[in-house]
This record gives sequence, C-alpha cells and structure tokens, in this order.
Amino acid sequence: MTAYHVFGALALYCVAAGVAAQDVEPRRWTPFPVGTTVVGLGVIRGEGDVAFDPLLKLTDTRVETTATEVSVIHAFDLFGQTARVDVRLPLQHVRWQGLLDGAPRTRDVRGLADPRVRLSVNFIGAPALSGREFQAYHSAHASNTVVGAALAVTLPFGDYDEDKLLNLGNNRFAVTPQLGVVHSRGHWSYELTGSVSLFTDNKEFQVVQTREQDPLFALQAHVVFAPGPWFASLGAAYDWGGESRVEGVAKGDYRETLFFGLSAGISIDQQSSVQVTYVGSRAQKDIGSDSDNVGLAYTIRF
Repeated sequence: MTAYHVFGALALYCVAAGVAAQDVEPRRWTPFPVGTTVVGLGVIRGEGDVAFDPLLKLTDTRVETTATEVSVIHAFDLFGQTARVDVRLPLQHVRWQGLLDGAPRTRDVRGLADPRVRLSVNFIGAPALSGREFQAYHSAHASNTVVGAALAVTLPFGDYDEDKLLNLGNNRFAVTPQLGVVHSRGHWSYELTGSVSLFTDNKEFQVVQTREQDPLFALQAHVVFAPGPWFASLGAAYDWGGESRVEGVAKGDYRETLFFGLSAGISIDQQSSVQVTYVGSRAQKDIGSDSDNVGLAYTIRF
C-alpha cells in the first residue's frame, strides 16, 4: 500500500477529533517519502447530548456542530529516521441548547477552535527515504513493524469568552506525548497508540476563577484494509481521567468515554483522494457526551 492511499483518512479523522473531543486518527505512524507535503480540507457535521457537572446546573443539553478543518502534513528526515509535522486549523459553528436552572438557554458561536501542532518520529522500521528508494524499501518489506513517538500541542488560540461557560477554545495549552506501533502485512495494517494529555490552568474561567484539570489518558486501535486505490478503516478509542478543579474545589467530573469510527475512501489519482467517515462517542460515566459525526474530506499530495 502506498502512502497516498491513506491521506484522506488522516484529514477527516482529524476534523472528527475536534467534534468528538478525542484524537481518533488512524495511520498516524505510517511513513511517508521524505519531502512529502499533504494538504487536506475536511467538513464534518455532528450532534449529540452533553452531561455536565450537576453543580453547573446545566441539564438536558444538546449540541450541534459543523466543523471545517485545514490540515498540513510534512514528512522529513530526522537523524536518518522518518519524521513529520502535522498542523491543524479548525473552524467551528457550535450550537448548544439546554436548561440553566430549569430555564431554556441557547448559545450559538462561530469561529476558530484551538489549533494543534504535532511532531512525530518513527524510530524503528521507517528509515528516511524518498522517491524510488522509498518504494523499493516498502515493496521489499510487505510485512513490517513501525514504532514511533510524538508530542502534540494544542494552542490556546480558539475563540474564548471568559464570561461564558461554553466556548470554542479552552484558553489553555494541552501537551500530549504519544507512543505507538503499526504492523503492516500485505493489504492490512494494525495500529495501537497510547497517550496522555497534560493541561495548563485556565486562569480566566468564569472571569476570575482558575480551572485545573488532571491528565487525560487514552488508548486507541485501528485496522486498515487498502488493497489498491481504495481503502477502508475501522477504529476505537477509550479515554479516562481528566477530573477538574475550580479554585481548588474538585468538580467530580472524572470521565470515561468510548469512541469508535469507520471510514472509506478512494484515490482520485496519484496525488489526491476523497473520503467519507463516521465517528461516534459514548460516555461511560455520568459526565461526558454521546455524539454522532459524519463528514467528507479531500486531500492532495505535493
């Protein structure tokens, strides 16, 4: 399987991640030829129910989201190993509807959500190669295992109103170390990734309060089948933790969430592909969201 067969998957799962609040992305460790740049545009529509901390007095809350994301991926040589940098710029239109102290309330916002930058390196099974060398290596290694590590940073540039409880941005940094492995055998590949998200404090929560959050742990697995110019993938993820405190008072919002997704796409030519995808989330605790998201993406390789 050549790298361009999975470009669509990389773009659209990134957009779905913004809607479902989890980084459910397959093929993140797939090596690309050195010098490859991939630009993607994805649009995804999602809706679901959200359960908040009871102390916030928000009940029967439902959310509808339309997200558009531009993504750029560039592969390069890092000390002889394949590395890449991913940049995501998400724009969202989100509408929340629910009850506050028993009274109907609606919040409708459009704008920039928090961008994300990720640097990754494959340190086993993916030497930095380009052109014919890359094709020859992977043709000779139909069965291959790649191990990689990454560091993703979510930047606090999304729209944030300190007077509002619900915002597109989080007004804080999130730093996420990741470790993963992908095993390819013929047309099939199997991937497992573990990560932990660490959060800085939001010191402008509800104007003057400080909100802290414990680390959020996650595991995810994916299976991809790519027999030719088309591909299909199936994945699942589970995260847990992330309890928060406001002014030192625990909010009792420890969460566990199951995510699942599937996608299918086809290469238009050697440079571009299109893909459709579905990503869902189901809260396993009283706090969290149940959502369903579907979308479309287009990617082009340079």
